[in-house]
Amino acid sequence: MAAIAWIGLGHMGAPMAGHLVAAGHDVRGVDPVPEARAAAAARGVHVVDTVAEAVDGADAVFTSLPRNEHVREVYGGEAGIWATAPATALLLDTSTVDVATSRFCHETSAARGFAFVDSPISGGIAGAEAGSLTFMLGGEDDAVRRAVPLVEPMAGHVFELGGPTMGIAAKLANNLMLFVSLVGLAEGSQLAEQLGLDAATFFEVASVSSGESWPLRTWYPVPGVVPTSPANRNFDATFSTVLAEKDLSFAVAAGDHAGLHLPAAHLALDQFERLIDEGFGGKDCSLIVKYASADGSLAWFDPEA
Repeated sequence: MAAIAWIGLGHMGAPMAGHLVAAGHDVRGVDPVPEARAAAAARGVHVVDTVAEAVDGADAVFTSLPRNEHVREVYGGEAGIWATAPATALLLDTSTVDVATSRFCHETSAARGFAFVDSPISGGIAGAEAGSLTFMLGGEDDAVRRAVPLVEPMAGHVFELGGPTMGIAAKLANNLMLFVSLVGLAEGSQLAEQLGLDAATFFEVASVSSGESWPLRTWYPVPGVVPTSPANRNFDATFSTVLAEKDLSFAVAAGDHAGLHLPAAHLALDQFERLIDEGFGGKDCSLIVKYASADGSLAWFDPEA
Protein backbone atom coordinates (compact mmCIF):
# COMPACT_ATOMS: atom_id res chain seq x y z
CA MET A 1 0.00 0.00 0.00
CA ALA A 2 0.99 3.64 -0.29
CA ALA A 3 2.93 5.92 2.04
CA ILE A 4 0.69 8.98 2.37
CA ALA A 5 1.29 12.37 3.96
CA TRP A 6 -1.73 14.30 5.23
CA ILE A 7 -1.38 18.02 5.96
CA GLY A 8 -4.30 19.44 7.95
CA LEU A 9 -6.03 17.13 10.43
CA GLY A 10 -9.13 19.14 11.27
CA HIS A 11 -12.78 18.08 11.33
CA MET A 12 -12.52 16.89 7.72
CA GLY A 13 -8.89 15.86 7.49
CA ALA A 14 -8.72 13.55 10.50
CA PRO A 15 -11.59 11.23 9.51
CA MET A 16 -10.49 11.22 5.87
CA ALA A 17 -6.94 10.26 6.85
CA GLY A 18 -8.41 7.62 9.16
CA HIS A 19 -10.20 5.98 6.24
CA LEU A 20 -6.88 5.72 4.40
CA VAL A 21 -5.35 4.03 7.45
CA ALA A 22 -8.29 1.61 7.53
CA ALA A 23 -7.66 0.86 3.84
CA GLY A 24 -4.15 -0.27 4.71
CA HIS A 25 -2.10 2.81 3.86
CA ASP A 26 0.71 4.16 6.02
CA VAL A 27 -0.42 7.71 6.83
CA ARG A 28 1.72 10.38 8.43
CA GLY A 29 -0.07 13.59 9.37
CA VAL A 30 0.72 17.05 10.65
CA ASP A 31 -1.38 19.79 12.22
CA PRO A 32 -0.55 22.62 14.64
CA VAL A 33 -3.64 22.07 16.83
CA PRO A 34 -3.12 19.58 19.69
CA GLU A 35 -6.77 18.43 19.69
CA ALA A 36 -6.59 17.72 15.95
CA ARG A 37 -3.35 15.80 16.36
CA ALA A 38 -4.86 13.67 19.13
CA ALA A 39 -8.02 12.94 17.12
CA ALA A 40 -5.98 11.82 14.12
CA ALA A 41 -3.67 9.68 16.24
CA ALA A 42 -6.73 7.93 17.69
CA ARG A 43 -7.64 6.95 14.11
CA GLY A 44 -4.25 5.37 13.48
CA VAL A 45 -2.49 8.30 11.81
CA HIS A 46 1.18 8.61 12.70
CA VAL A 47 1.36 12.25 13.75
CA VAL A 48 4.63 14.11 13.16
CA ASP A 49 5.78 17.65 13.86
CA THR A 50 6.65 19.08 10.45
CA VAL A 51 5.60 18.96 6.82
CA ALA A 52 9.07 17.71 5.93
CA GLU A 53 8.67 14.71 8.25
CA ALA A 54 5.23 13.94 6.87
CA VAL A 55 6.22 14.01 3.20
CA ASP A 56 9.54 12.20 3.53
CA GLY A 57 9.35 9.25 1.13
CA ALA A 58 5.63 9.77 0.49
CA ASP A 59 3.90 8.35 -2.57
CA ALA A 60 1.10 10.90 -2.22
CA VAL A 61 0.52 14.12 -0.28
CA PHE A 62 -2.97 15.32 0.66
CA THR A 63 -3.73 18.82 1.93
CA SER A 64 -6.90 19.81 3.78
CA LEU A 65 -6.53 23.44 4.79
CA PRO A 66 -8.84 26.35 5.68
CA ARG A 67 -7.91 29.17 3.29
CA ASN A 68 -5.97 30.22 0.18
CA GLU A 69 -3.06 31.60 2.17
CA HIS A 70 -2.63 28.36 4.10
CA VAL A 71 -2.53 26.33 0.89
CA ARG A 72 0.00 28.67 -0.71
CA GLU A 73 2.23 28.63 2.36
CA VAL A 74 2.11 24.87 2.89
CA TYR A 75 3.01 24.21 -0.74
CA GLY A 76 5.39 27.08 -1.36
CA GLY A 77 6.97 27.84 2.01
CA GLU A 78 10.65 27.41 2.74
CA ALA A 79 9.99 24.05 4.41
CA GLY A 80 6.82 23.33 2.44
CA ILE A 81 5.74 20.49 0.21
CA TRP A 82 7.53 21.57 -2.96
CA ALA A 83 10.76 22.08 -1.04
CA THR A 84 10.73 18.79 0.88
CA ALA A 85 8.58 16.13 -0.86
CA PRO A 86 9.97 13.67 -3.40
CA ALA A 87 9.15 14.79 -6.94
CA THR A 88 7.54 11.40 -7.55
CA ALA A 89 4.80 12.12 -4.98
CA LEU A 90 1.32 12.85 -6.29
CA LEU A 91 -0.04 16.06 -4.73
CA LEU A 92 -3.79 16.36 -4.00
CA ASP A 93 -5.47 19.41 -2.47
CA THR A 94 -8.90 18.77 -0.97
CA SER A 95 -9.25 22.36 0.30
CA THR A 96 -11.79 24.80 -1.08
CA VAL A 97 -9.74 27.62 -2.60
CA ASP A 98 -10.27 30.18 -5.33
CA VAL A 99 -9.50 29.38 -8.95
CA ALA A 100 -6.34 31.50 -8.92
CA THR A 101 -4.86 29.53 -6.00
CA SER A 102 -5.71 26.21 -7.63
CA ARG A 103 -4.11 27.38 -10.89
CA PHE A 104 -1.03 28.51 -8.95
CA CYS A 105 -0.74 25.05 -7.40
CA HIS A 106 -1.04 23.32 -10.77
CA GLU A 107 1.39 25.58 -12.60
CA THR A 108 4.04 25.71 -9.88
CA SER A 109 3.79 21.97 -9.25
CA ALA A 110 4.37 21.29 -12.94
CA ALA A 111 7.30 23.72 -13.04
CA ARG A 112 8.90 21.88 -10.11
CA GLY A 113 8.30 18.44 -11.60
CA PHE A 114 5.30 17.39 -9.50
CA ALA A 115 1.91 16.02 -10.58
CA PHE A 116 -0.95 17.91 -8.89
CA VAL A 117 -4.70 17.22 -8.76
CA ASP A 118 -7.24 19.68 -7.41
CA SER A 119 -9.43 17.35 -5.36
CA PRO A 120 -12.16 19.31 -3.56
CA ILE A 121 -14.88 17.44 -1.73
CA SER A 122 -18.55 17.71 -0.87
CA GLY A 123 -20.46 16.01 1.90
CA GLY A 124 -19.39 17.81 5.05
CA ILE A 125 -18.22 16.36 8.34
CA ALA A 126 -20.83 13.60 8.21
CA GLY A 127 -19.58 12.51 4.80
CA ALA A 128 -15.98 12.59 5.98
CA GLU A 129 -16.86 10.38 8.94
CA ALA A 130 -18.88 7.96 6.81
CA GLY A 131 -16.39 7.77 3.95
CA SER A 132 -19.12 8.90 1.56
CA LEU A 133 -17.68 12.16 0.24
CA THR A 134 -17.98 13.31 -3.35
CA PHE A 135 -14.56 13.97 -4.84
CA MET A 136 -14.19 16.33 -7.81
CA LEU A 137 -10.86 15.76 -9.54
CA GLY A 138 -9.15 18.15 -11.92
CA GLY A 139 -5.74 17.71 -13.52
CA GLU A 140 -3.75 16.03 -16.25
CA ASP A 141 -5.12 12.64 -17.24
CA ASP A 142 -2.28 10.55 -15.80
CA ALA A 143 -2.37 12.38 -12.48
CA VAL A 144 -6.13 12.03 -12.15
CA ARG A 145 -5.93 8.31 -12.91
CA ARG A 146 -3.36 7.94 -10.13
CA ALA A 147 -5.60 9.91 -7.77
CA VAL A 148 -8.76 7.83 -8.18
CA PRO A 149 -7.73 4.71 -6.21
CA LEU A 150 -6.24 6.90 -3.49
CA VAL A 151 -9.45 8.82 -2.83
CA GLU A 152 -11.84 5.88 -3.18
CA PRO A 153 -11.58 4.75 0.50
CA MET A 154 -12.96 8.18 1.50
CA ALA A 155 -15.56 8.50 -1.22
CA GLY A 156 -19.11 7.69 -2.17
CA HIS A 157 -18.63 9.26 -5.59
CA VAL A 158 -15.52 10.18 -7.58
CA PHE A 159 -15.75 12.42 -10.65
CA GLU A 160 -12.97 13.00 -13.17
CA LEU A 161 -13.83 16.45 -14.45
CA GLY A 162 -11.10 17.29 -16.91
CA GLY A 163 -7.97 19.42 -16.82
CA PRO A 164 -6.42 21.63 -14.15
CA THR A 165 -8.86 23.62 -11.92
CA MET A 166 -11.93 21.75 -13.20
CA GLY A 167 -12.39 20.10 -9.80
CA ILE A 168 -12.42 23.41 -7.95
CA ALA A 169 -14.69 24.87 -10.64
CA ALA A 170 -17.24 22.14 -9.93
CA LYS A 171 -16.89 22.66 -6.18
CA LEU A 172 -17.51 26.41 -6.37
CA ALA A 173 -20.53 26.04 -8.66
CA ASN A 174 -21.95 23.30 -6.44
CA ASN A 175 -21.50 25.37 -3.28
CA LEU A 176 -23.18 28.35 -4.90
CA MET A 177 -26.21 26.13 -5.54
CA LEU A 178 -26.08 24.82 -1.96
CA PHE A 179 -26.12 28.24 -0.34
CA VAL A 180 -28.79 29.68 -2.61
CA SER A 181 -30.90 26.62 -1.76
CA LEU A 182 -30.22 27.26 1.92
CA VAL A 183 -31.77 30.73 1.66
CA GLY A 184 -34.88 29.19 0.11
CA LEU A 185 -35.02 26.58 2.88
CA ALA A 186 -34.73 29.27 5.55
CA GLU A 187 -37.55 31.33 4.08
CA GLY A 188 -39.82 28.39 3.33
CA SER A 189 -39.43 26.87 6.78
CA GLN A 190 -40.38 30.17 8.41
CA LEU A 191 -43.36 30.70 6.12
CA ALA A 192 -44.62 27.20 6.96
CA GLU A 193 -44.32 27.91 10.67
CA GLN A 194 -46.07 31.27 10.52
CA LEU A 195 -48.93 29.73 8.53
CA GLY A 196 -49.45 27.21 11.31
CA LEU A 197 -47.95 24.08 9.78
CA ASP A 198 -46.34 21.49 12.02
CA ALA A 199 -42.62 21.55 11.19
CA ALA A 200 -42.14 17.78 11.06
CA THR A 201 -45.22 17.29 8.89
CA PHE A 202 -44.20 20.05 6.50
CA PHE A 203 -40.72 18.53 6.28
CA GLU A 204 -42.30 15.25 5.15
CA VAL A 205 -44.28 17.10 2.47
CA ALA A 206 -41.27 19.05 1.18
CA SER A 207 -39.08 15.94 1.22
CA VAL A 208 -41.22 14.27 -1.45
CA SER A 209 -42.14 17.44 -3.31
CA SER A 210 -40.44 20.11 -5.37
CA GLY A 211 -38.91 21.77 -2.30
CA GLU A 212 -36.67 18.77 -1.67
CA SER A 213 -32.93 19.56 -1.41
CA TRP A 214 -29.74 18.52 0.37
CA PRO A 215 -29.98 21.35 2.95
CA LEU A 216 -33.61 20.41 3.62
CA ARG A 217 -32.61 16.80 4.32
CA THR A 218 -29.55 17.73 6.37
CA TRP A 219 -30.01 21.19 7.92
CA TYR A 220 -33.76 21.76 8.34
CA PRO A 221 -33.49 24.84 10.61
CA VAL A 222 -36.15 23.95 13.21
CA PRO A 223 -35.31 21.68 16.19
CA GLY A 224 -36.59 18.14 16.43
CA VAL A 225 -37.17 17.56 12.71
CA VAL A 226 -33.84 16.34 11.28
CA PRO A 227 -31.31 14.63 13.59
CA THR A 228 -28.33 16.21 11.81
CA SER A 229 -29.70 19.74 11.94
CA PRO A 230 -27.57 22.30 13.82
CA ALA A 231 -30.87 23.80 15.04
CA ASN A 232 -31.00 20.90 17.52
CA ARG A 233 -27.78 22.17 19.12
CA ASN A 234 -28.17 25.96 19.18
CA PHE A 235 -26.61 26.10 15.68
CA ASP A 236 -23.24 24.73 16.71
CA ALA A 237 -21.40 24.48 13.43
CA THR A 238 -21.30 21.57 11.07
CA PHE A 239 -20.45 24.06 8.29
CA SER A 240 -19.48 27.33 9.92
CA THR A 241 -20.62 30.69 8.61
CA VAL A 242 -17.04 31.86 8.12
CA LEU A 243 -16.31 28.87 5.87
CA ALA A 244 -19.59 29.32 3.99
CA GLU A 245 -18.78 33.00 3.44
CA LYS A 246 -15.30 32.07 2.19
CA ASP A 247 -16.54 29.42 -0.24
CA LEU A 248 -19.38 31.52 -1.60
CA SER A 249 -17.17 34.59 -1.97
CA PHE A 250 -14.89 32.56 -4.25
CA ALA A 251 -17.85 31.46 -6.36
CA VAL A 252 -19.27 34.98 -6.58
CA ALA A 253 -15.87 36.39 -7.52
CA ALA A 254 -15.52 33.83 -10.30
CA GLY A 255 -19.00 34.68 -11.55
CA ASP A 256 -18.34 38.41 -11.40
CA HIS A 257 -15.08 37.91 -13.31
CA ALA A 258 -17.04 36.07 -16.00
CA GLY A 259 -19.61 38.87 -16.20
CA LEU A 260 -22.45 36.73 -14.87
CA HIS A 261 -25.52 38.01 -13.04
CA LEU A 262 -25.81 36.15 -9.72
CA PRO A 263 -28.28 38.09 -7.56
CA ALA A 264 -29.32 35.10 -5.43
CA ALA A 265 -25.70 34.25 -4.65
CA HIS A 266 -24.99 37.85 -3.70
CA LEU A 267 -28.02 37.78 -1.37
CA ALA A 268 -26.79 34.62 0.37
CA LEU A 269 -23.29 36.09 0.67
CA ASP A 270 -24.71 39.25 2.23
CA GLN A 271 -26.53 37.19 4.86
CA PHE A 272 -23.37 35.27 5.78
CA GLU A 273 -21.49 38.56 6.07
CA ARG A 274 -24.22 39.92 8.35
CA LEU A 275 -23.94 36.87 10.62
CA ILE A 276 -20.20 37.37 10.85
CA ASP A 277 -20.64 41.07 11.62
CA GLU A 278 -23.04 40.13 14.44
CA GLY A 279 -20.45 37.81 15.96
CA PHE A 280 -21.90 34.50 14.74
CA GLY A 281 -19.17 33.52 12.28
CA GLY A 282 -18.44 30.38 14.30
CA LYS A 283 -22.08 29.28 14.28
CA ASP A 284 -23.56 27.10 11.56
CA CYS A 285 -24.35 28.78 8.26
CA SER A 286 -27.98 27.59 8.55
CA LEU A 287 -28.43 30.28 11.20
CA ILE A 288 -29.33 32.60 8.32
CA VAL A 289 -32.86 31.34 9.03
CA LYS A 290 -33.08 34.10 11.63
CA TYR A 291 -33.20 36.71 8.85
CA ALA A 292 -36.39 35.10 7.54
CA SER A 293 -38.16 35.39 10.89
CA ALA A 294 -40.52 38.27 11.62
CA ASP A 295 -38.18 40.05 14.04
CA GLY A 296 -34.76 38.56 13.29
CA SER A 297 -34.83 36.21 16.27
CA LEU A 298 -35.60 32.53 16.85
CA ALA A 299 -37.19 30.98 19.91
CA TRP A 300 -34.79 28.04 19.65
CA PHE A 301 -31.58 30.07 19.35
CA ASP A 302 -29.74 31.50 22.36
CA PRO A 303 -27.23 34.05 21.06
CA GLU A 304 -25.41 34.05 24.40
CA ALA A 305 -24.78 30.31 24.54
